[in-house]
Amino acid sequence: MLVLASASPRRRELLAQAGCRFEVRPAHIPEDPLPGEDPIVYVTRLAREKAEAVFRKLSQGNGQHRQERGEGQSSLAVLGADTTVTLDNMILGKPEDAADAARILRLLSGRTHRVITGVALATAEGTEVAAEATAVRFLTLSEEEIAAYVASGEPMDKAGAYAIQGRAARWIPRIEGCYFNVMGLPLALVVSMLDARKARG
Repeated sequence: MLVLASASPRRRELLAQAGCRFEVRPAHIPEDPLPGEDPIVYVTRLAREKAEAVFRKLSQGNGQHRQERGEGQSSLAVLGADTTVTLDNMILGKPEDAADAARILRLLSGRTHRVITGVALATAEGTEVAAEATAVRFLTLSEEEIAAYVASGEPMDKAGAYAIQGRAARWIPRIEGCYFNVMGLPLALVVSMLDARKARG
C-alpha cells in the first residue's frame, strides 16, 4: 500500500497522473529550517520526517486493520515530500502574509532561482531519500504586476510565493530541469524510487 504523507492537492494530482494508486495521510511536523541549514539538507530532512512519522503512525495504529485486509507492514510504503525555493542559497519558503509575498516576488524578479524538492520513501526496510533541483528564470516584474498577483491570493500557500502552473507562468520564459519538480513532486524521480522498491520485492 502506497501512502502520500502530504495534504498538497498538487502532489496528489501529480501522483495520480503518473498512474499510482495511493491513500493520503498528511503529516503534521514543524517545517522551520534549522539555523544555517543547507536547502537540500532542509527539504530532504523534512521529507524524511514526514514519511517516517506517517509510517510509524500507520504501523502502530492500523496494524490490525491492515492484517484484516491481508496487508502486512512489509507492504506499506509512505512517500514524503517537501519543496522550497532558493536564491543565492537562501531558503524562500511560503509567505507569511501579503507583504512577505511581495517581498519574495521582488527578490525573484529578473533572476534565476532554484526549486528543490526532497522526497523520501519509508518502508519496513528503511527510508530512501533523494532530491531534485530545477532552475527557474523569472522576467522582471513591475510593482503593479506584483501587487495584482498578491491580491489574487495565489502566492499565499506556495514556496517562493508563486505557482508555475498558475498565473505566474507568464513570467517564466524557461526552466532547466523537471517541470513537475517546480509543482512540488519530481515524478520521474519518485516513480523510479517506487519501481526500484518493487524490483527488490
